[in-house]
Amino acid sequence: MPGYAVLAHFFGGVFLANFVPHFVAGISGRAFPSPFARPPFRGLSSPAVNVAWGLANLAVAYVLLVRVGGFELSRGASVALWAAGFALASVALARKLGRLQGGLP
Repeated sequence: MPGYAVLAHFFGGVFLANFVPHFVAGISGRAFPSPFARPPFRGLSSPAVNVAWGLANLAVAYVLLVRVGGFELSRGASVALWAAGFALASVALARKLGRLQGGLP
């Protein structure tokens, strides 16, 4: 697998993981931190902004995984790289958001 595909699969997983909390918060009608808040990543953005930001992350994940990386579920290496990016980003998001929202460190 070419180096660019390895990076595309990994970062596709990262962007897919970032899609989830923004989209879920947005469609649930809850304000949530985003890069567009004041201060960025600490303040809260409206539900509509979070839905838009979530969908932008989903679009980037699609481009990286499918268009750039040629992602195939039948290829173990593709799935492992995507899962690694998704898992690492999920844990990082949980830790960061836990600190911001008063959860455990």
